[in-house]
Amino acid sequence: MIEGAEPAIPLAFEVQADEEGLRLDVVLVRRVPAMSRKKARDMVEGGEVRLNDRPTRKGGRVVKGDRVTLARAPSKSEFAARPDSSMDLHVVHEDEFLVIIDKPAGIPSHPLREDELGTVASALVARYPEMALVGYAAREPGILHRLDTDTSGLMIAARDEETFELLRADLRTQQIDKRYRALVEGDIEPRQIDRPIAPVPGDARRVRVGDHDGARPARTEIVAVRAHGRFREIEVSARAATRHQIRVHLASIGRPLAGDVLYGGPIVPGLTRHFLHASEIRLVHPRTGGKQAWRSALPRELEDAILRAR
Repeated sequence: MIEGAEPAIPLAFEVQADEEGLRLDVVLVRRVPAMSRKKARDMVEGGEVRLNDRPTRKGGRVVKGDRVTLARAPSKSEFAARPDSSMDLHVVHEDEFLVIIDKPAGIPSHPLREDELGTVASALVARYPEMALVGYAAREPGILHRLDTDTSGLMIAARDEETFELLRADLRTQQIDKRYRALVEGDIEPRQIDRPIAPVPGDARRVRVGDHDGARPARTEIVAVRAHGRFREIEVSARAATRHQIRVHLASIGRPLAGDVLYGGPIVPGLTRHFLHASEIRLVHPRTGGKQAWRSALPRELEDAILRAR
């Protein structure tokens, strides 16, 4: 190989002994450069991957000697999160299958550039190298659901592919209860906000509600309200939250988050980010079957914001 040249993309390869019993999509990620889990799933479902010259499925298991053939090489737009052992990762729960972490505000969930460090993904792959082959894509290893950079609180990450797929199914069917604490200005009552969310053309920063192109169903439930002067601290349930869901849903009813400049939220002196904290996760452990719950207290800066908002 010429020094500095990229490795060739294998369009056909044979399954090795140490890969026997693995899912086909996992093997593809291991063996094919620039292959992410999502790309592997899409290519298999699109008939672009064959196992022993026959169409196959992404969840199929392979055995030693199987021949895998790709119709094309994947694009090279994907990149993997780089390990960053200097990151302080606050682990709330850890077992052999999954990890619950408590993310501070100001830390991105995953990198947006190939050379970016200082993200949750970077810390996870440094501490749990096995996560590099788990998840939606290589830049978000093991991460089941993301939080905005300025949202603090609990996140779930899986340590193996089977656990990830089980958790993903539970998330999709809304079996995982994710609770948030938020602060808004003005009166508000417990209610459901059930409106689809779509991208804003030409503006990658924001989303919007309504039946626009690319809209996805979304439901936010306000389950509890506590008064603080003209402000209200609310508990929100969003079991299958999409990007910016709580923020844009609350803005759509005239109650944007305190400090949320992007969606027109009111200013609270001293608050330098939007007031949203992922405070609780309740789920049935996908491998043990036990009911489990984890809670995270409000960070000091949000407690102080409540005192100033009264």
